[in-house]
Amino acid sequence: MVLLVSLARVSQLRLNLLTGRWVTVVPDRAKRSSDFAPRAVQVEGDPERECPLCPGASRNETPLQVLSDSAGRWRMRVVPNRYPAFEGDESLAVRNLGPVHVMAEASGTHEVFVFSPEHGTRLDQFTDEVIADLMSTLRDRFVAHAATPNIRYTQAIVNHGREAGASLSHPHGQLLGLPFVPGEILEEERAFERFKGGCIVCTTTEAEDKGERHVLDNEHALVICPFWSSSPFELLIMPKAHHQHLVDTPDAALTGVGIAIRDALAHLVGVLGDIAFNLVFHTAPSHHSGVYHWHAHLWPKLTTTAGFERGTGVMINIVSPESAAAELRSVSSVVG
Repeated sequence: MVLLVSLARVSQLRLNLLTGRWVTVVPDRAKRSSDFAPRAVQVEGDPERECPLCPGASRNETPLQVLSDSAGRWRMRVVPNRYPAFEGDESLAVRNLGPVHVMAEASGTHEVFVFSPEHGTRLDQFTDEVIADLMSTLRDRFVAHAATPNIRYTQAIVNHGREAGASLSHPHGQLLGLPFVPGEILEEERAFERFKGGCIVCTTTEAEDKGERHVLDNEHALVICPFWSSSPFELLIMPKAHHQHLVDTPDAALTGVGIAIRDALAHLVGVLGDIAFNLVFHTAPSHHSGVYHWHAHLWPKLTTTAGFERGTGVMINIVSPESAAAELRSVSSVVG
């Protein structure tokens, strides 16, 4: 215990076992959590401008999937993105345009997942029932993408706040069906294969349960500030049951993971206020087999990536995960 306390006071390199990348933790540069500003109030141009995601918007794309209430009003809907980063049904075809110029068409799909008709609500405020619907719809879209021949990986994300890349404040996420498997996922797959202790996530769950980086848990998921946190208050949400693919997770367990994500956000809001964040889901590619354990990453947007991080790929974290976890645990009685 003395060793752990002393280590927390000096700069360290910590290895992210999921990616094989080093992270630098420099707690002496840390600010108090109260010094991190909540996200700025979003100004979306003309305040009178219509929100395209609200019910009754004049331009409403035909939904790809919709959940409605007994009166026929939609509660959740998935629609095509108006400005897709990936579009088309062509398979990935790589072309060499010169000795160092390689390109391919950005085929695939890009969808907007609108979680609620209520413009002002937040993910951390959703009921268990809404979370269950959200996670079930998410799984349905993963299944639909897996059945699409040219889609090899689905990336689900939530960007909250302009600082995190959101262009609209209405609660929503995005689903991108890619014609390739991203390098981040390939690196994680290789890390799982290299790890000699079984499954990285299962082993981490056992090692961190109720430990100093533990934030919260329920029957189905554990939330921690990972040992190798690359940014302040970074969170890792790990399903307790081992499943490679999100789509293989039973209903109750899938809902439990969603509730853990919601509660983790509530803890962040309790400590930091309504901050911007990025939430991403990592799952094994739909047609891959092997050792993997799906999980989610939650990154509050509190600092800026600067020259050193860009130049080296080594992130500097100014708040130790042990300190962050302790602060987040301290608000558990407030958020329930």
